[in-house]
Amino acid sequence: MKRLLLLVASLALVMPSLSAASVHDITVNDIDGKAVKLDAYRGKVLLIVNVASECGYTPQYTGLQRVFEKYQAKGLTVLGFPCNQFGGQEPGSNAEIKQFCSTTFRVTFPLFDKIDVNGSKRHPLYVVLAGKGSPVPGDIKWNFGKFLVGRDGQVIARYDSGVEPDSAELTRAIETALAAK
Repeated sequence: MKRLLLLVASLALVMPSLSAASVHDITVNDIDGKAVKLDAYRGKVLLIVNVASECGYTPQYTGLQRVFEKYQAKGLTVLGFPCNQFGGQEPGSNAEIKQFCSTTFRVTFPLFDKIDVNGSKRHPLYVVLAGKGSPVPGDIKWNFGKFLVGRDGQVIARYDSGVEPDSAELTRAIETALAAK
């Protein structure tokens, strides 16, 4: 019995280290349902955002698109992850979300499958971004929370919904991350 308890305790210590160490270890589905390994973005700086179509922050799509266009050639990619956990503000299907984003905000940055960012069904990406092992852990507070991720797949910083995508604060952080090789 002691051996079994020792084994269980040992596994409990080891299991967290078996989880994804960086966002590059995660596979997600894009907005069209195709599996995408985030390793495809290795070497890029990422701005990962949980988005919603019926939120007071939805106009931030414009700023996200501007930031994407401004810094894409320098190595930045914006990744949008629809989420319906905050006030039911992303009720549409993936096809409806894609249509809305492309026609209303002319979004060209990658969009992904609708996911949960909090709770028992939290997507593994958000476990890495905001889970206990993250440098900025804690539940996502609302739509348009932003994570800046370095070229190595490690979380650099976290920004709440009220921080505009093209704010001076976030722009400085993006430029610093892009300058790091």
